[in-house]
Amino acid sequence: MFGPEGPSLRELAVQALSSVERGYDLLAPKFDHTPFRTPVSVLDAVTSALDRDGPYDDGLDLCCGTGAGVDVLAEVCRRSVTGVDFSAGMLDIAAARLRERAGDAGTPRVDWVRADARALPFAPAFDLVVSFGAFGHFLPGELPGLFAQVHSVLRPGGIFAFPLVAPPRPVSVEYWMLLGFDAVMRVRNAVWRPPFVMYYRAFRLGEVRGELARAGFQVELRALDEFGRRRDGSPRVRMVVARRSD
Repeated sequence: MFGPEGPSLRELAVQALSSVERGYDLLAPKFDHTPFRTPVSVLDAVTSALDRDGPYDDGLDLCCGTGAGVDVLAEVCRRSVTGVDFSAGMLDIAAARLRERAGDAGTPRVDWVRADARALPFAPAFDLVVSFGAFGHFLPGELPGLFAQVHSVLRPGGIFAFPLVAPPRPVSVEYWMLLGFDAVMRVRNAVWRPPFVMYYRAFRLGEVRGELARAGFQVELRALDEFGRRRDGSPRVRMVVARRSD
């Protein structure tokens, strides 16, 4: 599952017994060598889909981690890109990655902000907000507040976009692996403090669409055709496009 440059089993155990923030601080130096990083194929597909509607002036990567989504925004935004995360360790790695490839002409300004996505320290200053692979860290009851925060930092007509992979079928091995992972995390959080919130099956499309609409978004689903379709004809990967309607 992990290459030689990735974390050891011991390091993963220490992370899992920490808080979310402390866990990602510990994992940050090796995060890009784990399966937790959003695949390049997904990042490229989202970039292409957003590029068809752009360009945008100012973009925000919500829960930016080591900056994979910032790379997407840098392709479609003209003026500025901001990455926000509450892990200082992840932001340090993201900033270091950016410094290694600095100097490209015509790229937007990039800023890094340490903050909780549930209390964003911004005015309505963005035309586009993206997020990749972060929603498992939010419990269902936190979604209304999270989406309200995103709505508050977008300019009127601004877009909140993120990819969603279709859930595995109950007959698949992957389905039972994810179900088992969530069960282990629930037991861990019942007996150990601080909690480590990371659930793969807590972010359900129907609930998400409803909460986005209640937060003031008009919601559209777009198939990312690069990933094909399932046997029933449904897309394997969608991009949720939620537009601030006022």
